[in-house]
Amino acid sequence: MASKMSTEDFDDQFLTCPVCMLHFRDPRILPCLQTFCRECLQERATKQQPLECPTCRTQVSLPDQGVNGLRTNFYVNNLLDFAAVKKGAGPGVPCQVCEGNVEGSKSWCADCATLMCESCAAVHRKLPATKDHEVTTEETLKADRGVSKFQRKRHCHKHKNQELVFYCESCKDLICTACTVVDHRPGKDHNPIEIATVAKNKKETLQELLRQIDPRLKEIKASVKEAEKKMTNLIPSKEVAINKTNTYFHRLIDLLQERRRTILSQIDEQCRADGKALQTKKEAIEFELAGVTSAQTFCQQAVEHGSDVHILEVGNQVQTRVETLLAKELDLESNWSEFQFVENTAVTDFAEDIWNLGGLQTDFDVSKCKVVVKPAVQGFQCVAILTTMNRDGQACVTNSKAITANMKDPSRANVPTKLEMRSGGVWEISYLPKVTGDHELEVKVNSQHVSGSPFGVKVQNRETPVFTIGREGSGVGELDTPVGVVVDRDGNIAVLEQGEQGNKRVQIFDANKGHSLNSFPVDGEHPYGIDVDSDGRFLVTSLGKNYGTRRYSQEGQLLDTFQSDSFRTHLGLKVLKDGRMVVADGEQECCLLLQPDGSLIREIGKGRLQCPTYVTADESRDVLFVTDYSAHKICAFDFDGNFMFDFGKQGKSDGQFQQPGGVTLDPLADPGVGWCSGAMFGYA
Repeated sequence: MASKMSTEDFDDQFLTCPVCMLHFRDPRILPCLQTFCRECLQERATKQQPLECPTCRTQVSLPDQGVNGLRTNFYVNNLLDFAAVKKGAGPGVPCQVCEGNVEGSKSWCADCATLMCESCAAVHRKLPATKDHEVTTEETLKADRGVSKFQRKRHCHKHKNQELVFYCESCKDLICTACTVVDHRPGKDHNPIEIATVAKNKKETLQELLRQIDPRLKEIKASVKEAEKKMTNLIPSKEVAINKTNTYFHRLIDLLQERRRTILSQIDEQCRADGKALQTKKEAIEFELAGVTSAQTFCQQAVEHGSDVHILEVGNQVQTRVETLLAKELDLESNWSEFQFVENTAVTDFAEDIWNLGGLQTDFDVSKCKVVVKPAVQGFQCVAILTTMNRDGQACVTNSKAITANMKDPSRANVPTKLEMRSGGVWEISYLPKVTGDHELEVKVNSQHVSGSPFGVKVQNRETPVFTIGREGSGVGELDTPVGVVVDRDGNIAVLEQGEQGNKRVQIFDANKGHSLNSFPVDGEHPYGIDVDSDGRFLVTSLGKNYGTRRYSQEGQLLDTFQSDSFRTHLGLKVLKDGRMVVADGEQECCLLLQPDGSLIREIGKGRLQCPTYVTADESRDVLFVTDYSAHKICAFDFDGNFMFDFGKQGKSDGQFQQPGGVTLDPLADPGVGWCSGAMFGYA
């Protein structure tokens, strides 16, 4: 901090805590040299581990005593004292010794931390016990230089009346004169030196560091200017990219429109040509029709109205004409087939290729790009996640044409891969392995291998676990009777434990590494089902004493409890996107569709279900799947409660269940795919 400042400036600059925005209360210094109130730091430390500096976000390793072990910022304390004393030295403030002399000038004793009138200050200077105290006059307090001269005396924590005047180099402690006689007697274990000498050396060291800081400051300031320059170019760069994008896609649109007009023109031309041909054909057929009709009419009139003489006169002529017409070979077919539009390229195929129509190219760094290979199972769609990054290690978008992904199976045969962007800079590489064993995934960006490429991918069969979390027990990372599992909003795995050893809780595991991240206790005698709503909050059902459905925050704080005498056996549950809940009720032999506040909307499956246990839903298809433990099958309903279909019966063969338990769906599968008790089922 600067040694020279105006008394008008230092209040706002140095006396306000950046967290609570009030004057510092017991200011403490973090290792990053930022200062905050002790209470503000303690409050943050209870919510955040490890503690981060609220200003620079540097992670802080607290001492054993916690926040209380951090050093006090005495310089700020001096400024606070100075501000308070300067305000108190004004008119209308009584002397703190005689409690009089309201209007007179005041002085401040730094040793006694007392504000005194002139009379009391004069006596203070004469008394043997206080004559050596440092007394600051009102004139000095009012002057700018008073800030630097105003210093509260520091006393020994062990010898309360002794000022700290020595520094023990061996112990790295400030000590008083009494300490040099008792606890820090000079010798091989202690080396007390006057503070002034040590402070002088330390000042010289700090001054040298200050000189070294100047070049770094210039470097940082230059970087700030460079960042500001780039920021000024950001919007123009955006506008140029937008204009190029619009121009490119307008050209594509124009080409498509031109192709559309060409095909429409071809349709019109073909229609006119076919119409003309059909018209000519029609006229020829009509000409033949007219001849036959005329002969028919003449022959009919002769037969019906002609005399014998008339028939004999024209009969031969009529007979010859009719026979000629009947014997004539006629082409009565129009020879026209209906034309139709043909999709040379299917829209679905074009939708896959559309990712190649342009892209955003950024200054990425291949060495910083990373790939996470997810567990792979034979016969299922598997994925690896590629994140393209810039030099700062931040995810950045790049052109899909710059990325290539190739996979080989154990026989070195190609396994087709598909690349799709999830979000800015995050790409999903999907593939469908047909065989088990060691596969090889090669990922390149701009023809350069991503770090770690080619990656070894061990494809397991569906009976072999590819990922395991937890082990038996009740400690951190251990599981005590797990009964429910769900993926939370952050992609981590939350496991509900029934806790036969008393450890009823939700424990959250890292989905990639499998280690425990955190946990929180849950209420209820027998926890049973768990799900997560769209806001990331956990909902947990429980049976027995203190039954009900409870909603917890992401941190594990209990928010709501839903209880009713009308439903006492909540088992599995599913939370819908709009916050409604579907709960399996074993006692009532149905499922309950509930509002977000727990109130009943309708019963589902009454009369069809014997013992519903778990439930899941495909909201895109408006279908609800319920496992029936006693009937050994899965029933499907719509959200209005109408029965749709069921499948399964008791047994251990394909298509059969033995007291089915949990059920879930694959959100990416089309048509739909679900899992129940280790068996896969499909639905349209």
